[in-house]
Amino acid sequence: RLQLGGPRAEALERSRRRAQQELLELLPESAMELDPDRIYGPGLDFPRRPPWSFGMSPEALRAREEAAFREFLRGLGDSDSAGLAPFEHNLETWRQLWRVLEMSDIVLVIADARHPVCALGVPPALAAHVSQDLAKGLILILNKVDLVPPAVATAWSHLLRARHGPARVVPFCTAPGPAPGPGTALGQKKRGGRWSRAVGPRLLLEACEEIVGGAGLWGGVLGGFWGSWGGFGGPGGEVLGSWGGVWGSWVGLPNAGKSSVLNALLGRGAVGVSRAPGRTRYFQTHFLTAAVRLCDCPGLVFPSRAPPELQVLAGVYPIAQLQDPYSAVGFLGSRLALPPLLQLRPPGDGGWTAWELCEAWAEKRGYKTARAARNDVARAANGLLRLAAEGRLRLCFRPPGYSQEKERWELHPDTAALAAMTGGGASAPPPAGPAPSSEDEGEESEQATPPPSPAPNPFALLGEDEC
Repeated sequence: RLQLGGPRAEALERSRRRAQQELLELLPESAMELDPDRIYGPGLDFPRRPPWSFGMSPEALRAREEAAFREFLRGLGDSDSAGLAPFEHNLETWRQLWRVLEMSDIVLVIADARHPVCALGVPPALAAHVSQDLAKGLILILNKVDLVPPAVATAWSHLLRARHGPARVVPFCTAPGPAPGPGTALGQKKRGGRWSRAVGPRLLLEACEEIVGGAGLWGGVLGGFWGSWGGFGGPGGEVLGSWGGVWGSWVGLPNAGKSSVLNALLGRGAVGVSRAPGRTRYFQTHFLTAAVRLCDCPGLVFPSRAPPELQVLAGVYPIAQLQDPYSAVGFLGSRLALPPLLQLRPPGDGGWTAWELCEAWAEKRGYKTARAARNDVARAANGLLRLAAEGRLRLCFRPPGYSQEKERWELHPDTAALAAMTGGGASAPPPAGPAPSSEDEGEESEQATPPPSPAPNPFALLGEDEC
């Protein structure tokens, strides 16, 4: 279970007043650029497993790990004064990461391409620990590239390669389709059972072959599922575990799509997925072929200086447990033109605050409190945040300097190749229309992906049961 810190009562009250008083201004596109150094500055690390040996008793090892974890937390100091965002405080979850890293030969870090790919999704301390300290293969997977413009995904890919030289960067999406227009909402969420449509398994296979040294270990099942990729052969390399095969592990933040990527590679819904972060609580092992084992690690929130609002919109923080949804709504409303997108009635004075956005959305959806029958602004705020976290209100950040080099990235050969792979250049976004009903409020749903709708209306998702 995720254990993240939360704001104090005084901060909650200040945020509520600010949401009611401060007018929102739509920021320029250059404000969507985010420097990774602002997120993971110098001195930020993550808990490491202390030295241990097989001769230690379980009690002694547990006591040493707990002492090391307490020392790590003391070293960070008070989160508020240090400017740290909420991060994982559950030692058992960090133990899962330690075990997975130790037994893996290839570590695959999954990052959500919508939100600062290399900032939130790929902590530099983790990448350096894997590639340098542990000397293991590192692959960075840009998941959900179908939810961002191909040019933005290409720019992030090149920045990742520049910052993490030894790592391979692979774009990935489990259900490709036409790319939405700027800020538009996707018509439907994706549903499990269509894992064979995934884009990226072949590139991921090639990256693994470069690390392992041959295709023999990865043939067989993969060849029968995605095409003729060869059969079983010899080991084909020296990067082998003690059991004679290769371990590949999935690591990343909650809700980055680790389990979905694993299901796409296996070709079936072997691992439960959910829109709520923290679905995977213990690492799970699956055989891809007779010589390849894949391990799904629980999602971890690393210490960072990311804005808490960005954590919420990225789906890292459970929205159902959020005490202050209004600051995140204001963060979203200053970067996306929500009133015309959601067809909200303007307030009397012509300006919008985060509170008024929530009130207008509650009025449109008919959200009322049980006793006083007032507009339920808290439910409306949660609903808006879920739309953004699930990708139906598209918010994606750009790497530093993207605005000045936008034309270069749009004309880059990798952008055209990625658009062809994901179907991003297949069609223009459909025109806006009225909002029929099809919302789903259940955050604990087992499957996070309903089948795509053929309806051309991009607002068809805004239905009666939407939260």
